[in-house]
Amino acid sequence: MTTRTTRATRKGSRRLANSLAVLAGLVTVFPLYWMVLSALKPDGELTSAHPRPWTWAPTLDNFRDALGVSGFGRYFLNSLLVAVVVVVLSAGVAFLAAVALSRFKFRFRTTVLVMFLVAQMVPIEALTIPLFFLIRDLGTVAPGLGLSTLGSLMLVNLAFSLPFAVWMLRGFVAAVPESLEEAARLDGASRFTILWRILFPLVAPGLAATSVFSFIMAWNDFVFARTLILDTDHQTLPAALMVFFKPDENDWGGIMAASTLMTLPVLAFFVLVQRHLVSGLGGAVKD
Repeated sequence: MTTRTTRATRKGSRRLANSLAVLAGLVTVFPLYWMVLSALKPDGELTSAHPRPWTWAPTLDNFRDALGVSGFGRYFLNSLLVAVVVVVLSAGVAFLAAVALSRFKFRFRTTVLVMFLVAQMVPIEALTIPLFFLIRDLGTVAPGLGLSTLGSLMLVNLAFSLPFAVWMLRGFVAAVPESLEEAARLDGASRFTILWRILFPLVAPGLAATSVFSFIMAWNDFVFARTLILDTDHQTLPAALMVFFKPDENDWGGIMAASTLMTLPVLAFFVLVQRHLVSGLGGAVKD
């Protein structure tokens, strides 16, 4: 009787957990569904006082309007370039920094980690104006990193994504047994070989997770793009969406269509790295 009761309790707990997981998934997916639905609705149905969670007359006119915006392709490429550069640099620098913080003993190591954590607590809005003047002055020394350049967006987004990336990757590096590195040294492997052939594959799940974070942060950046980019040629896609906000009436269909198009690269990047996200360190060390 006790065994049956225990099994029934476990089964009930499992069903409750699955139900909560499904509910959380629906709550998470619903905004995306409503965004795509709104992008497919005609204007009259989109602005109706009685919105419905479906449409009888889907249309692609909103997507045509979004793609027809002057410079849309250029804005898309600018955002993609900034996001890819930030992901590559953030992953590389964070990986080396995480190895240094996990494997080497030096003074103020804990202080450095705490500073990385504190950096994540500072609101971006509080740093916007100081960063504007800093980038303006930096442009006099390095024109490629000044105002109205993609280099300035890359630099700023890299600075804000690195603390989280280093903090997260440090845990993955620390989880790799040092015995693997010691065995490789005994076999004559160089430090570069240990980093590339041993640590890098085992830390791949962490690199994938931090890369997704860095990509989303750089791709969706609006505040810095509107503050640091003063011309239209170097504008990115999130800031370019302001063209749909008009003084008399907002083009919600165009906004939702452009937002849907903006979401596609993020989903594609997530699908590209998802196999590394679900893989763990199991099997790295065998008895």
